Amino acid sequence: MSELYSLAKKTYADLGVDTEKALAAMRDIVVSVHCWQGDDVGGFDSPAALSGGIQTTGNYPGKARTPDELMADLDKAFSLIPGKKKLNIHACYAIFEEGEYADRDAIAPKHFAKWLAFAKERGMGIDFNPTFFAHPMVKDNLTLSSPDETVRKFWVEHGKRCLEIADYFAKQTGEPCVINYWIPDGYKDIPADRIGPRARFKQSMDEILSIPYDKNNVYVTLESKVFGIGLESYTVGSAEFCLSYAAQKGITPLMDNGHYHPTEVVSDKISSLLLFHDKIALHVTRPVRWDSDHVVLFDDETREIAKEIVRNDALDRVFIATDYFDAGINRISAWVTGVRNVRKALLYALLEPSAKMKELQESGNMTALMVMSEDLKTAPFGAVWEEYLEREGVKSNYLSEICSYEKEVLSLR
Repeated sequence: MSELYSLAKKTYADLGVDTEKALAAMRDIVVSVHCWQGDDVGGFDSPAALSGGIQTTGNYPGKARTPDELMADLDKAFSLIPGKKKLNIHACYAIFEEGEYADRDAIAPKHFAKWLAFAKERGMGIDFNPTFFAHPMVKDNLTLSSPDETVRKFWVEHGKRCLEIADYFAKQTGEPCVINYWIPDGYKDIPADRIGPRARFKQSMDEILSIPYDKNNVYVTLESKVFGIGLESYTVGSAEFCLSYAAQKGITPLMDNGHYHPTEVVSDKISSLLLFHDKIALHVTRPVRWDSDHVVLFDDETREIAKEIVRNDALDRVFIATDYFDAGINRISAWVTGVRNVRKALLYALLEPSAKMKELQESGNMTALMVMSEDLKTAPFGAVWEEYLEREGVKSNYLSEICSYEKEVLSLR
């Protein structure tokens, strides 16, 4: 225990916070780390360019080109990220044996056996995502809502195969698998029919969820979006649609904090959803004016999201995953910085005397609440964070190690 931490511990105690209790709580928090930061959402199943309302920008050298390279980069990132982790992969990361290929409507658990072995060797669970983009069968920016039955049925089958794979992951790892459905469907300009595509989307999801799966260990989530590139005027999977469908079907709503209007914040929505759903899921990112998926920072909204989870005693009710892809900087650093900031925000939230602050609010003493909130901003949080990193056996200064990895590994690609 460092001298700085001892002083911080006393300072927080004076504020009514037990730092040891906060550090203990951090040991049980799992963050699901997305694989697609390492290769700019390229995947391995198709040479098609990224498309379907989604885009990555930048051309920093050294991106992963093969499964082995991506797994090596993940290992380097994991070694510099504290706390419990899960692996989060997309269906487009299927790994085929030489001479083998299965289209997305025919993928099977065997095509993810190497990912399963990777996760099990590291004691991790796996979360999964169907990939409804960057494929020739995305016709006119439509998949599950397409009026073309051939297109719609192709993607329904993809959704079913992915649900079977998620069930396989849960059984094989012994950890719950969160499978997230998000489609890029919509129109660039104002449509004449808004309800028709949504009715087809609903029908498609009903068909996908008709297959059997372990509902105790596979959590189906549905993710909304306000708009995407080429879908500026109308998005089929709007917030209203996805929340209504999740509530009706008893599945889990997922909120990505880049998928709303610029003046909306997910932190304000968490408490509402917790009142009506046993579990909720989050994709934590950083939107800059739109769903730009910048690397997560230790910024106001990230801290507010963490506070709402902690204040509502919902650490065991919220699935937390990261989702961003910056190709303009070192990709390992992007992983490490973003996931560390999610965990940093959670520790920051745990170091808040929330019971006392709620009491001040309930009693109408908003003056004292404001003063306490401001005092917390200058509390010695950094010393507690450093203590956490030391206990986790993770370096505080990780940039030099990432630079060495870039020189020795990434620069040779």
